[in-house]
Amino acid sequence: MTKNWSVARVLRDRDAALCLAVSVVSGFGTSALWLASGVWVKDLTGSNGLAALCVLALWAPTLLAPLLGSLADRTRRRPLLIAFNLGPAALLLTVLAVDSPGRLWLLFAVLFLYGAACVVVDAAESALVAAAVAPELLGDFNGLRMTFTEGMKLVAPPTGAVVYAAYGGHGVALLDAATFVCAAGLYGCLRIREDTPRGAVGHWREHTAEGARFLWAHPGLRPLVVAGGTTMLCAGLGAPLLYAVVEGLGRSPAYAGALYAAQGAGSVVVGLLSGPGLRRLGARRFAGCGIALTAVAVAAQAVPSEPVALLCGAAIGAGLPCVLIAALTAVQQQTPDALLGRVAATAGTLLYAPNAIGLAVGAGLVELLPYQALLPVLGLARLTALLPLLRARARPGRSTAPASTAPAPDADRT
Repeated sequence: MTKNWSVARVLRDRDAALCLAVSVVSGFGTSALWLASGVWVKDLTGSNGLAALCVLALWAPTLLAPLLGSLADRTRRRPLLIAFNLGPAALLLTVLAVDSPGRLWLLFAVLFLYGAACVVVDAAESALVAAAVAPELLGDFNGLRMTFTEGMKLVAPPTGAVVYAAYGGHGVALLDAATFVCAAGLYGCLRIREDTPRGAVGHWREHTAEGARFLWAHPGLRPLVVAGGTTMLCAGLGAPLLYAVVEGLGRSPAYAGALYAAQGAGSVVVGLLSGPGLRRLGARRFAGCGIALTAVAVAAQAVPSEPVALLCGAAIGAGLPCVLIAALTAVQQQTPDALLGRVAATAGTLLYAPNAIGLAVGAGLVELLPYQALLPVLGLARLTALLPLLRARARPGRSTAPASTAPAPDADRT
């Protein structure tokens, strides 16, 4: 019955619904900004290289995630999230001064700080969600968040383009600032009581390294995160081949939009089914099924057929998020609250940083080799992500914290 459907249970929970609303608002603002910032730089300078630096500026702070994520374990998460949403909202107002190529340094600086704030927000939000949502519903919540995020990727870029065409980059900056203010207000409405964390023991480097050590030593989390990072590396390698696939179909580059839409549709579907899938299959098998599905779909893209290409796009969109949802949910369920910010941030780096490396290498490969030969090889390469999952031994139950760090009391509802 609908009232027992896990997705409905998540949406009926006030705090969980508010956290999902934050994901929608934040995803909309960020997706609109990353597209518009590149167009803005291109219009001011005519340089494709400088336009690409906008994405680099947003991604670069991910490499500092283990350090930045430690902030989420040093203070209460809800006030931190409010502050780190209001801060970027004020920061974005400074780009209103960008009106010439000579002031683009200000835009790049803001984008870098924006990316750093998002790293802290992601870590703190993962920890807050673990306190706000029942453990058995975390898979459903993370799947829904993936669904909404992918949905925003379909809506926000065109909206950002329309706002940019009408009001320029300044208009998009103001729109994004408004989404940050809205997100801060939603966080303020959460009914979660948090205890103040104990003061950090030892040097900040030791405090930061605790999260990485916990993650790497955990027999259940490490295989999922390694498999996810390998999957994202392969996804980055294959991404530049999309336009070669479109060319092989005899279509214009604009047809890539149809393939992206098919991927988005696949991600929306798997987001709705991820909770039941995780409960029925377990994290490792759920992730493994997604990896196998994407491997077959990537190899099949070598077939020059539009129906096959659309079906493969949907399959990739459905399979790729499986390991990411499984890894994030496992981190939230199996990490002590006192370490959750650092562990979530470290996991984020290991999951998403390989994608940037893959994009750089894939851009070179597509210029050297025919895509029909590369796609089957990349499909087989994706199967290597299954190896850590096959070697892992399942250990049920919540892990304990290292001896040097006793877990702080979990946040309670009022």
